[in-house]
Amino acid sequence: MGSHAHTLERPALVLGIESSCDETAVALVTSERAIVAERIASQEAEHAPYGGVVPEIAARAHAERLAPMIEAVLSDAGIGLGDVDAIAATAGPGLIGGVMVGLVSAKALAMASDTRLLAINHLEGHALSPRLADAALGFPYLLLLVSGGHCQILLVEGVGEYRRLATTIDDALGEAFDKTAKILGLGYPGGPAVERLARDGDARAVPLPRPLKGSKEPHFSFAGLKSAVLRAHESGEYSGPDIAASFQAAAIECLLDRLDHALARIETPPALVVAGGVAANLAVREALEALAARHNMRFTAPPLKLCTDNAAMIAWAGCERLPSGQNDPLDFRARPRWPLDPEAETVRGAGVKA
Repeated sequence: MGSHAHTLERPALVLGIESSCDETAVALVTSERAIVAERIASQEAEHAPYGGVVPEIAARAHAERLAPMIEAVLSDAGIGLGDVDAIAATAGPGLIGGVMVGLVSAKALAMASDTRLLAINHLEGHALSPRLADAALGFPYLLLLVSGGHCQILLVEGVGEYRRLATTIDDALGEAFDKTAKILGLGYPGGPAVERLARDGDARAVPLPRPLKGSKEPHFSFAGLKSAVLRAHESGEYSGPDIAASFQAAAIECLLDRLDHALARIETPPALVVAGGVAANLAVREALEALAARHNMRFTAPPLKLCTDNAAMIAWAGCERLPSGQNDPLDFRARPRWPLDPEAETVRGAGVKA
């Protein structure tokens, strides 16, 4: 299987499918970094009443929306499935029901069109997404990957070459943002809501902890910060904007401290990169840009639309993998957990999921 070679004179064209959480997304991307067409269907309305993502609802929504979206993206581009050189789909990590919907769809398309299948690690999609928007970004670079399910520092040495320097031992930062939003009654999704509210608050008003700051341990921890936010809210002593601002400031301080710790342990790479949903937070970006300047590193971040879950990054990861000749089998299994660095030491707590 896989008669479509990428040795054509024209740029390779990859169809990407993303369904690991609550965004159903399809995109067509070329090896020359052009996003030819893309569609994203949000499930915010479906999950908002529950204050978070319900896996069964998410999987059902993916199953209902994915096929029409694939047809629409191909139609938008004015091409047929036979014009695609590879089909890349998120194969994990993520909510297993949603991942299976996307991967099974990709397998069916690959089999029907005799096109190569690329099973993509969702985290690799985030890790390589800055290179889709920034052609000048070469390897190696230091990556801060911050999302609802993951908080890691990785040295990205090449496609498929990731060295994890730190991970979270409990909650990811995106999850802490969402829980803070829920505590403050801001609804779902929480991250953008907390960021907006924080603009009206005093970041020094609420005494919140900075978990693991100054620790010799390289990892992150946000569970204690989340609990402190709950206590501050229940005390009735502080306003919502002040809690939001103080939480965001504490979280950023933890990020900067852990990045400084990581940089002290390695030879400083030429660039600092941030990716994942929390990378859309402008206060986080500004703080990271300042840290990069202090270390004489270039700073880069993907455009906001490439920070949250999207299919363009999955298609791009497929483009990055084409030169290796990768062609995954039709029995490739969806993975709820799939670390980028399988050799990384196991850490205490829930960090093993990363």
